Amino acid sequence: TTTQASTLQQLQTNSLLSLLNLNAPPPTIASEKNALTSLGSNTTGPTVWKVLILDNRTKDVLATVLRVQDLRDVGVTLHVQLHSSRPALPDVPAIYFVSPTLTNIRRIAEDLNSGLYESFHLSFMEPLPRSLLEELASLVARDGTSEAIEQACFSKVLDQYLSFVTPSPQLFSLLPNIPATPSQPPAQGGEVSNLTTDLTSYYVLNAPSTTEQMIEAEIDRIASGLFSVVVTWGQVPYIRSPRRNAAEMVARKLNTKIRDHLLNATRTGKTLFAADGGGVGGLGRPVLVILDRNIDLVSMIAHGWTYQSLIHDCLEMKLGRVTVAEPQKKTKKSYDLTSSDYFWAKNAANPFPQVAEEIDSELAKYKQDAADITRSTGVKDVNDISQLDVASSAAHLKAAITLLPELTARKALLDAHMNLATALLAEIKARGLDELFSTEEAISRQTIQQILELLRSFQTKSEPSPTPQDQLRLACVYYLSAQTVSKEDTEALEKELTKAGVEEWELTSFRYLRKMKDVMKMSVPGAATGGTATPLGGGVAEGWGRGWGVLGNKLTDRLKEGGLDNLLSGVKNFLPSSKLLPVTRITEALMDPSSATSTSLTETDDFLFLDPRARATPASGPAGSRAGAAAGAGPEGEQKARRMTFQDGMVFVVGGAGYAEYGNLGEWASKSSRRVSYGGTEILDPSTFLDVLGKLGAI
Repeated sequence: TTTQASTLQQLQTNSLLSLLNLNAPPPTIASEKNALTSLGSNTTGPTVWKVLILDNRTKDVLATVLRVQDLRDVGVTLHVQLHSSRPALPDVPAIYFVSPTLTNIRRIAEDLNSGLYESFHLSFMEPLPRSLLEELASLVARDGTSEAIEQACFSKVLDQYLSFVTPSPQLFSLLPNIPATPSQPPAQGGEVSNLTTDLTSYYVLNAPSTTEQMIEAEIDRIASGLFSVVVTWGQVPYIRSPRRNAAEMVARKLNTKIRDHLLNATRTGKTLFAADGGGVGGLGRPVLVILDRNIDLVSMIAHGWTYQSLIHDCLEMKLGRVTVAEPQKKTKKSYDLTSSDYFWAKNAANPFPQVAEEIDSELAKYKQDAADITRSTGVKDVNDISQLDVASSAAHLKAAITLLPELTARKALLDAHMNLATALLAEIKARGLDELFSTEEAISRQTIQQILELLRSFQTKSEPSPTPQDQLRLACVYYLSAQTVSKEDTEALEKELTKAGVEEWELTSFRYLRKMKDVMKMSVPGAATGGTATPLGGGVAEGWGRGWGVLGNKLTDRLKEGGLDNLLSGVKNFLPSSKLLPVTRITEALMDPSSATSTSLTETDDFLFLDPRARATPASGPAGSRAGAAAGAGPEGEQKARRMTFQDGMVFVVGGAGYAEYGNLGEWASKSSRRVSYGGTEILDPSTFLDVLGKLGAI
């Protein structure tokens, strides 16, 4: 089906474009493979020009998948904030895409009363509670402005389930919690770009001060956001989760929400989900795996070596936009990393040395293509093509002008990645990230003495010099990965970290992990290096030096000094040994049990098994599944766990997701020919996650 063939990002983009097209089918979208064109503008009938009204939360939803040109392609000429001063445009229809809050409802009623626009198309990013719907109706009736609301659109208010962001094709996160402070301005707070540590789900669900009511509210918020994701996915999944933690609470709450909707759909005939496939057992339906963040903390703290994880760790990355400081100009420059960027789509999950090679290769290809055009037209530079004599070079000019926009766009894109790679290389060299990564890759083979000696060596070397936080992360990775660490060794670690410049308040994150390991008997063997007997590949990179060459030339231009060889010579020439991280290992056991290890299967056999479609009677089972019928279903569709094979899946981590897991899971999915989306309550970089742990440790 179309749903199965599309990425989650494509599905959400289609839903947003349909909304912006006045709930008509969206215009044709250019394929992701066409990296150098914007969204297509092929529409049926004349374009209806309109204004788009957003709040900060819905602005973040749009910003991850659509750009200004994309909005114009569907007729949006102006997009403005709801809680801003806006001029009246009485001859232009307005689309409101906002959060369902009382403050927003009242502001919309004010706009209706003022007659700001020709018509009002109201869409909320998640279902509007009945109380707010009644409040809107009463305000509209009081002001006598009901004629201004398009009835067709008003009937669609409850059909929008878009309260999540998709920064990458198969990566998503829920929108963060809104602070419950009355003084918080309605247009601020709750957006992805303003996330604070005490609003993260991991903090809320693990803080001792959190009340039972607060936990219930957070679980309901997570389940509601995940319901939006599942609705956009378009299929009713089987739900698997470990027991006795927050993941089980979310799984049960989500299962109830889906069951309630399906029950209501049998009465109304209106459903948000497509019909199941005709396969037997799991072949016709996907699986949703809901996990708790505590299942693997190492992956959130460890240093990465892939392009996307390094960018997320080292540079400022929000909603798919990366900001890089330009020291020479004392300014910052931003770059958008979208699925339409062919280089990013191809190389985001690749190790950094391989990306450097790809940049070199793509630049060589660009130069060759540009040389072919200039040779055929007789000009010295592609920028001079516009000055050709049309009469004498008509055929060549036509071909050149056809190719020129593509070449120009490709050059701009490669320049952007050159700048990003150069910034990353500077960070790698300054902080010794290659050495940190290689140490953490083999952390299970490290002894406490080796770690202590490495920390001491950092204090004596001028360069590279890992930051105090880098060294804290290394110590945390070792502590979590080691089977046992004595009290004396732990104190020695803290002493070396203090010498390295780690502040007392920063050490609270390390102490929190100590407490966690003691209380939960946390066992994370293989968390840093994976847990599969069959590596996915990798090893020492051959020919890696060619990739550094182009970056070296770029740095030469900027530094205009000697010493470049010394700058590049210390970078490790290796690729990571691609083993399965715990989240990937569990996913493999649940989606492809025939390839999983016995340890993984034993662990996942105890997972909760929920089927939202199953009747809550002892005789029922999944539609079309004889095994399910034999097993029977308990209350709310809970069934006896059994091993099944799935082609489509989604993994959701309660407490936060990270790019290291996203890349590792995507690599496994690609090699095993499966389609898997990955997400969490938030997407957290290592520094932010350490801050969350530190705040918990300080309580």
